Amino acid sequence: MMPIIKLVVERACRRGLPPLRRHQAPRRAEVTRNEEIVREAYRLAEGNVLDGPGFRALFTEDGTFNDLPNAITLRGDEIAQGLVGLAGVFPDIHRELLAVHVLGDVVAVELRIQGTHLGAFPTPVGDIPPTGNRIDVPTADLWYLREGKVETFNCYNAANVLLAQIGATPDFTSAIEAAKTAATRA
Repeated sequence: MMPIIKLVVERACRRGLPPLRRHQAPRRAEVTRNEEIVREAYRLAEGNVLDGPGFRALFTEDGTFNDLPNAITLRGDEIAQGLVGLAGVFPDIHRELLAVHVLGDVVAVELRIQGTHLGAFPTPVGDIPPTGNRIDVPTADLWYLREGKVETFNCYNAANVLLAQIGATPDFTSAIEAAKTAATRA
């Protein structure tokens, strides 16, 4: 088994998901329904639709939306607020779905998040003002469903690409100086 595939299977097993076996094909109705739910989530998140409460309603009561590159977990009403917040920065936000793979209760999606930077982008040190720049961010999403609802949504977006596209390049000089200062204190 390839190392990355092995890690995915091991992680699924730790989460309590049954390992996939060649002879265990998911029921077609289940595959179709899970894909429909995920595609509806993307539709509700489009800038020209933007239905935060509808998006939230697709989740289980204890469901989570994890923006993994940014170490953010949203629960409950925060899920809808996160959706609206991103659309406030990129009002024409669109997700171009490149590939959708359904593996029972897991839906894996390769996509690109696209939009125009027309709103203030919040950071820990202040807002980045709108630049009018277009973003086209490679992303992979994993959706874990339970009984027709989203239990966990893990979004792996290339945050570094998004930041570069809006002109927020890393400040390597400050990082090097901070590391030197920390090293002299040690």
